[in-house]
Amino acid sequence: MRGVVKEGVVLPRSRPQAAVGESRSCLFHRNRPDVITRTNWRAPVVWEGTFNRDALGKYYGRQNLTVGLAVFAAGRLAGEHLKLFLTSASKYFMTGYRVVVYVIADVSFQLPDLEPSPLRTFQIFRVEEEDLWHDHDVARMRSLGQHVLWHIQYEVDFLFSMPASQVFQNDFGVETLGTSVAQLHAWWYFQNTKNVPYERRPKSAAYIPFGQGDFYYDGSVVGGTPHEMLNLIQNYLSATTQDIKHGLNSTYERHLNKYFFLNKPTKLLSPEYSWDLTFTPPAQIRYVKLVRHSQRNYDQAIEFID
Repeated sequence: MRGVVKEGVVLPRSRPQAAVGESRSCLFHRNRPDVITRTNWRAPVVWEGTFNRDALGKYYGRQNLTVGLAVFAAGRLAGEHLKLFLTSASKYFMTGYRVVVYVIADVSFQLPDLEPSPLRTFQIFRVEEEDLWHDHDVARMRSLGQHVLWHIQYEVDFLFSMPASQVFQNDFGVETLGTSVAQLHAWWYFQNTKNVPYERRPKSAAYIPFGQGDFYYDGSVVGGTPHEMLNLIQNYLSATTQDIKHGLNSTYERHLNKYFFLNKPTKLLSPEYSWDLTFTPPAQIRYVKLVRHSQRNYDQAIEFID
């Protein structure tokens, strides 16, 4: 399942069978008429009730997969957020599969007491505080890109990147795997697409003109093969450099939306996979997998894993 490596760079290779299976009809189907289940470029949109969990388990169980999970934490609550995130991830993230968790933090961090598992290993990396002073997102993506290039690309078949200010509530499984995975925004998915907050300044590298765009994607979850993740990271860092030259400073999420507008994701995750606790779930949200929390709903987030 590993790529061909030459001078530290992953060369193009045939797609892993696990990625090919991301849109097979026997694994994903359309029995949710209340929501969008497939994009106009034929990428599946994963909701509870649109996939066959047993068939997926059998299919991916034969692939000998290793999945990476990169989590970033910084600031005063970094330690507390990491404890919640890692404790819940050990229970719900890719259970039954090999997982490498990459912790990227600006503080010295002690792993919480977790149930030992031969399928789960951890690597901890420090980001210096001075690197975070200008832009947290640039610092974390630069750090992640370096680690993908140096070693992650040789260690895992798929990689997810998430901030630590989230808590897993239910199974986040192999139905989410794909070559390039984007997360639909919990709020903007249910709003008028004319009002989505794309970057509208023409000089910005993140610019999307009015009347264009597909969905509004959330930066809280992004995934794919290491090669695709590296492409995304390099594109983002290049775009931010371009903006700085023009005296602009767009957000990570807007750059992410521009990237996915030009490079269509092969799989989209419904808002069930990253729900914001500040919003009351509508009827379409049946089974929340991951919740985002802020300081004001921190106690509510803790309740999910008690």
